[in-house]
Amino acid sequence: MRSLLTTLALVGAFLAAPAAPASAADPALAPTPPMGFNNWNSTGCDINEQMIRDIADIFVAKKLKDVGYRYVNVDDCWADATRDPATGRLRHHPVRFPSGMKALADHVHARGLKFGIYSSAGTLTCTGTMPGSLDHEEVDAQTFADWGVDYLKYDNCHHTGRPALERYTRMRDALKKTGRPIVHSICEWGQNKPWEWGKGVGHLWRTTGDIVDTWARTVEIVKENAPLHAHAGPGHWNDPDMLEVGNGGQTKTEYRSQFALWAVMAAPLLIGADLRKISQEHLDVLLNKEIIDVNQDRLGVQATAVRQQNGHWVFVKALSGGDRAVALFNESEATATISTTAQEAGLPPSAGYTVRDLWEGKDAQSSGAISAAVPPHGTAIFRVKAA
Repeated sequence: MRSLLTTLALVGAFLAAPAAPASAADPALAPTPPMGFNNWNSTGCDINEQMIRDIADIFVAKKLKDVGYRYVNVDDCWADATRDPATGRLRHHPVRFPSGMKALADHVHARGLKFGIYSSAGTLTCTGTMPGSLDHEEVDAQTFADWGVDYLKYDNCHHTGRPALERYTRMRDALKKTGRPIVHSICEWGQNKPWEWGKGVGHLWRTTGDIVDTWARTVEIVKENAPLHAHAGPGHWNDPDMLEVGNGGQTKTEYRSQFALWAVMAAPLLIGADLRKISQEHLDVLLNKEIIDVNQDRLGVQATAVRQQNGHWVFVKALSGGDRAVALFNESEATATISTTAQEAGLPPSAGYTVRDLWEGKDAQSSGAISAAVPPHGTAIFRVKAA
């Protein structure tokens, strides 16, 4: 997230693409795009420790853990407004998180999950309610490690014009110094082209400004993130922001499109809906294991848009073992038949192909054609295998 004030101040925060860092972030911490939950899209600052405990319990009860969701992440507003005057450390908010962050992390870990936290690479966080970590990187990183944090979302507000590369590299080094494996999520909104320098500094980087729960914004983000496919891979991912699936501002068809497109774009799958309130039909979208498998494929390739015409898109993602994921996306306002071929998808010549519809869980045989009648704002997604 970001304040309007900070957005206006971004003009001076620029940098050139650097050489590879001498002490890179460990890519083994994110060999596939991170999957989990972040509360911001649904609750903002209206959070407390019981909510986060409930989310961790729901991960287990609703089988989200079983299909790969791991990170239970707390966003802004978890901390007291001031640091501990004796130690300089961040402190938990005394009302929202009375038991402290270590106890909360312990609850999450006891369920076989991982715990994430939030700070900003500035003097304050984006809401202005918490101290930021700028010039406090080492003490904050060690505090997070002591609490058992596994993931840091590191925002970009109130940065005083200091270069992004400097600020994010300092936190990377501080995290590494703790000795605890902590995923470093660079949330600087794509302002300084982090895809050109983020590899080795963090494990994922935001490529866009914040998402909101509208179809128009979803499409804008797809168009900003899709051309960056060459920069993604194991341990370093383009991040087009969190999922809105289940928050209520879009149709089920539109939510299915977001989920399918984020999957083929090898994007982090971070649920932004309040899982205590989500409908079963939206939960079913998030639980689609075959689409998740496309996202989590170990080859780590982000899909390429091999064709785009009149709002009709063909995305192709190479998968380990030689299969291809094909997403046929209809941005337009009318049902359209969108087609491609096994050859265009990069599959080898074959007597035939198995085309598996990942929404329906059904196989069809083809001599090479891959086609679907796609509703307005819809996305058909297939896994295609040569015979």
